Amino acid sequence: MITRYRRRLIPAALAALAMGSPPAALAQDLPGGVLTVAMTVSDVPDWAGMPDQGFEGHRFVGYSLYEGLVSWDLSTSDQEVDIIPGLAEAWSIDPENPSRWIFDLREGVSFHDGCAWNAEAAVWNYQRLIDESHPGFNQVDFARARSRTSTIAEVELIDDMTFALHTTDVESLFPYNLVYVLMVSPCAYEAAGNDRAAYAATPSGTGPYVFGSAVPGERLELLRNDAYWNPDRIPQHERLVLLPMPEATTRAAALLSGQVDFVEAPSPDMIPALEGAGMTVVLNEYPHYWPYRLNVLEGPFADVRVRQAANYAINRDEMVALLNGTATPAFGAHTTNQRNFGEPYRFSYDPERARALLEEAGCLPCEVTIGISPAGSGQMQPLPMNELMQAHLSAAGFDVTFEVIDWNTMIGVFIRGAVAHPEYDAINFSSASMEPLQFVKSFMKRFQTPGGSNWGGYHHAEAEELMAAALQSFDPAEQDDLIRQAHELVVADAAQIFVVSDLNPRAMAPHVQDFVQAQSWFQDMTPIRVE
Repeated sequence: MITRYRRRLIPAALAALAMGSPPAALAQDLPGGVLTVAMTVSDVPDWAGMPDQGFEGHRFVGYSLYEGLVSWDLSTSDQEVDIIPGLAEAWSIDPENPSRWIFDLREGVSFHDGCAWNAEAAVWNYQRLIDESHPGFNQVDFARARSRTSTIAEVELIDDMTFALHTTDVESLFPYNLVYVLMVSPCAYEAAGNDRAAYAATPSGTGPYVFGSAVPGERLELLRNDAYWNPDRIPQHERLVLLPMPEATTRAAALLSGQVDFVEAPSPDMIPALEGAGMTVVLNEYPHYWPYRLNVLEGPFADVRVRQAANYAINRDEMVALLNGTATPAFGAHTTNQRNFGEPYRFSYDPERARALLEEAGCLPCEVTIGISPAGSGQMQPLPMNELMQAHLSAAGFDVTFEVIDWNTMIGVFIRGAVAHPEYDAINFSSASMEPLQFVKSFMKRFQTPGGSNWGGYHHAEAEELMAAALQSFDPAEQDDLIRQAHELVVADAAQIFVVSDLNPRAMAPHVQDFVQAQSWFQDMTPIRVE
């Protein structure tokens, strides 16, 4: 690996840290108020760099404290979300080398501790996520970023506000990786002795919130960054308080009692009571689905007939009814309103056909062990949903054993992949299919975990060729056409058990105003006013 970069500490920033100076002065002309949110996770997401707790950790903590070179446009509720410039104002491909991406960085941005955002800081951040010899390297952030950094071959400093990333191969969708890779202050990290735990006491990013305080397992408080570089996204409340509440009934009770102002994934059967009490409940279609990811490396699901049988066994309409209409049937990894959905085969509810396929495959009864979690980011209402899944699968000839593990453990199982966890024939791990690269990394063999999101080692030769062609093409229309074709093939091949797509219910108190529910797993909390 060839690397060209320089490390430089900012003396003024280090002096401010040593003196305990606040990260930003409080402005007097911005609205006040405290927004308290009940999350679905069982612990406070990690705030010391790349977050844990799945994408809910990114949504509430990662994107509050930190930013990437690329950001999401979450400003509207009526259109499919795409990426926009973040800490990079622009990016381009080297016309002589399609594996070299050049980034022009945003001027006038500082980390919360005063450390300058520039090309040296960008190179330092990327290098620490890929190079074990880098002083800021640690296994935690390396593992969490790996599915998005595994194709970076070289990091190159060009000038003060320009740097380049070289990829191992041509990867036209590469910028979608960069929205998930978050930048920490090199000054703060080095001042903490490059020790992640010590850095957690004084974390510093460039995001719209600064770190306030934390009690692991109980709460995380973030303060408005009045000096945030984008005046349109300075938070319209003074503090954001995040509380882990994995039980849906507990979240609803906390909202009704006034303990919190905003809850994720309220229990569907509580929605009428919440609305009756004057709470606002919002829904929106967005690119997220609730599947079983299948181990196709070994075991029953290596046989396409068993995978198809499982998809025929599921009564998706009954699952939607269980969720009180807060979901729609899922017929693939993309939702029906996404541009890359295409016209895939739609598995109907046909338990007799499912049983016949199992008999043909010589797997009746078909014993499978499935890892599930009792709560977690994007898992919707996992216990009643999995109970219904077990009933459907059993009726069709499956003998299902669930192994219940906590959400963070499940994330570790997902990151390491089925190759490291052959004890599971499948895992229930929800997925946000927000952009084309997410789909490609979930179904291409070359992106098998831990180098991507293909948990079960899935492979379909024709679809692989289509997705490889999409990565070679820089024509958006051609990319979409290739990915649509690949989506149709992997759905017909029953690459996963596609169950339902979430309508993303959230509930909030009447005094919470101006929340815009984007068609995305991620949401922008900064516009919210607390009256």
